[in-house]
Amino acid sequence: MRLAILDLLTIKTARHSAFRSRRQVLLATIAVLFLNSCRSATEPCTDCWTTKASMLTPDVEFGVGVMNGILYAVGAVVQAYDPVANSWTTKASMPTRRGGLGVGVVNGVLYAVGGEDGLYHCPFGGAPGPGPFLGVVEAYDPVANTWTTKASMPTPRARFGVGVTNGVLYAVGGSNCSGVAGDRVEGYDPVTDTWTSKASLPTAGGDLRVGVVDGVLYAIRGEGGNCSSSSTVVESYDPVANAWTTKAPMPTQREAFGIGVVDGVLYAVGGYGCGSSFSVSAVEAYDPVSDTWTTKASMLTPREGLGVGVVGGVLYAVGGENTLLITIVGTNEAYQP
Repeated sequence: MRLAILDLLTIKTARHSAFRSRRQVLLATIAVLFLNSCRSATEPCTDCWTTKASMLTPDVEFGVGVMNGILYAVGAVVQAYDPVANSWTTKASMPTRRGGLGVGVVNGVLYAVGGEDGLYHCPFGGAPGPGPFLGVVEAYDPVANTWTTKASMPTPRARFGVGVTNGVLYAVGGSNCSGVAGDRVEGYDPVTDTWTSKASLPTAGGDLRVGVVDGVLYAIRGEGGNCSSSSTVVESYDPVANAWTTKAPMPTQREAFGIGVVDGVLYAVGGYGCGSSFSVSAVEAYDPVSDTWTTKASMLTPREGLGVGVVGGVLYAVGGENTLLITIVGTNEAYQP
C-alpha cells in the first residue's frame, strides 16, 4: 500500500514538473514575442516610409532648408517642422512671396533665392522682357525669426538647383523668360554678399535638383514632360577645379521631384513622370562612389513639386501636388534608408 502511494506521488510530481516546464516555455515564448513587438514598434525600419504630421498649410514648389534639427518649408508661407515633437509651427513670411525658388543654408542662416511671383507670364513666344522670374535673395535668421534682403542673383530664374559647400551657395540651371538660365551657374558668398559666375552646366536644364556629397555638387536634370534623353542627365561640379563631369543618368525620367542626401547617398523622390499625366512615387538612390543608381521603396503618396529635407539621417518628403487628385497636399512622409 505504501509503495502504491509513493508511486502515485512520483507520478503526480512528474506530471507537475512537466506542466511547470511547459508553462515556463510558454511564458518565455510570450515574453520573446512581446519584446520583439516592442522592438519593432520603437526601432526604425530600413528602406521604408512612415506617415508624419501634415503641414499646417499645403504647398507646392517651395524650398526646404534644415537648421538645428528643424525642417523649414519656405513658400507661400514659412512653416517649421520639429521631427522630435512631430509638429509644425508657422514662422515669419518671406518679404517677397514666390514659388519655384531655391533654398540653401549657410552657417545657420537660410537663404531664399530667385523663383517666380506667378502674377504674370513671359511675353508671347518667350522673348526677352519683363516676366515672372526673380533674382531676389532674402536671408532668414531662425533665432530672431526675421528676414533680411541681400544682393540679388545676377540671373533671375526659377526651378533651379541649389547646393552649399565651403560656405558658398551655388545656383545651378533653371528657367526664365529669356531662356538663358538653363546652363548658368552662379556662386553666392554670404560674407561679402556678392555673386560670382562659375563654369557653365554642360547640359542646360530648366528643372534641376542639386545634392552635395563631400563638397561636390551633383546636378540632376528633371524634365519628364518632354521625355528627351537629356531629361535624366547627372553632372557633378567640383568647386575647387571649377569643372563639371558627366555621371550615370537617373533611371526614371521625371520633373518636379525632390532630392535629399543621407550618409553620402543622393535620393531622388517622386515627381511628374515621363509621358504621364500623373504624379509618381518612385524613389531612386545614387551612390557617387560607385556611380550607380538603385531602386528603393516608393513613397506612400505620389506627388510632384514636393520639398525634401534630411534630419538625423531620416529623409522627409513634404507637401507637393497629387495630379491624380488635382490637389495641393500637406502630406509629410518620412523615409528611413
